[in-house]
Amino acid sequence: MANTRIYLDWNATAPLMSEARQAVVEAMDLAGNPSSVHSEGRATRALVEAARRRVAALVGAKAENVVFTSSATEAANQVLTPDLRMGKSVLAAGDLYVSAIEHAAVRMGGRFASARVHEIPVTASGVVDLSALEVLLAARPADSGLAMVTVMLVNNETGVVQPVREAAAIVHARGGLMVCDAVQAVGRLPVDIAALDADFLLLSAHKIGGPKGAAALVSRGEILMPSALIRGGGQEKGHRGGTENVAAVSGFGAAAAVAAGDIAERNATIGALRDRLETGMREAAPDVVIHGAAEQRVSNTCFFTLPGLSSETGQIAFDLEGLALSAGSACSSGKVGRSHVLSAMGYDPKAGGLRISLGVSTTPEEIDRTVAIFARVAARRKLAVQAA
Repeated sequence: MANTRIYLDWNATAPLMSEARQAVVEAMDLAGNPSSVHSEGRATRALVEAARRRVAALVGAKAENVVFTSSATEAANQVLTPDLRMGKSVLAAGDLYVSAIEHAAVRMGGRFASARVHEIPVTASGVVDLSALEVLLAARPADSGLAMVTVMLVNNETGVVQPVREAAAIVHARGGLMVCDAVQAVGRLPVDIAALDADFLLLSAHKIGGPKGAAALVSRGEILMPSALIRGGGQEKGHRGGTENVAAVSGFGAAAAVAAGDIAERNATIGALRDRLETGMREAAPDVVIHGAAEQRVSNTCFFTLPGLSSETGQIAFDLEGLALSAGSACSSGKVGRSHVLSAMGYDPKAGGLRISLGVSTTPEEIDRTVAIFARVAARRKLAVQAA
């Protein structure tokens, strides 16, 4: 129907898929605590471990190396710490190196002191600058401790795929650790922790159609691990205290199983819709800037600027037209701020950026309606600029 709203903000959160919903409901009907040894406890433990295996399979990891958390933000704060353990031995990380386009949860530096957090620049097209990373690591004093580096696999605003494996080779040659935020990548790219040569991955359930409130820190092995952020009764093998959120974790596992399959087919379908969208946008407003379009991007993301239209005004204008999109990361309590990603790319963030992100239920009819809405907003913008 013409008056039905269009949801194109899948990078902020994907609608709950039916398989995940069913898993959540079934888990909520079980009464046992997964740490209890009676039959009811073992039944809930079986759900948690089945989900762990599914999440591990999504990224080519071992199930025992998956630690469930409440969010990717929590997972980031757990792993981004100078306090590491190698077995029973303490191992200190001296500095954290963060790409300039990381999510705010990573850019804050976790448990590192702010003076020990350093920024890795990116190119004008939004790709991490590997030469700059080499220079930064080479300049470290020999006695400055272990270096930890974090580079996301897919940028949440531009959708640009980052050279994580190449970055990991540089990091490991210097004896450092590689952390990768794979939140926006899983289900859109084949992800394998060993192929990426990453030491740790961050994942989130609600980005792939699972429930909010479940995420994971995935490690390459168990020898070297960060100190626990949440201490408690020894759950998650002591890496994360507190009774597991069985319903959310079970839904995460169900979503992971779906996300792991038919990636190429999904990409072909969604990519064709994204191309159709961007062609229509360029025809309606030839001056539109689509950021990262010259680089490899995931198939579902379009981050654009309409000269003369601010992020705040644009988001409101599209919302009033019945289109849900965003101004980038949905992590600022509803605030629409200037994009740090655009700043890092050398683009004036005051110009504003808006993100459209598609998903598996997006239809050609919705894309055509989105192009029509875009054309109306662009025309009004042009009139406003001329009047000014």
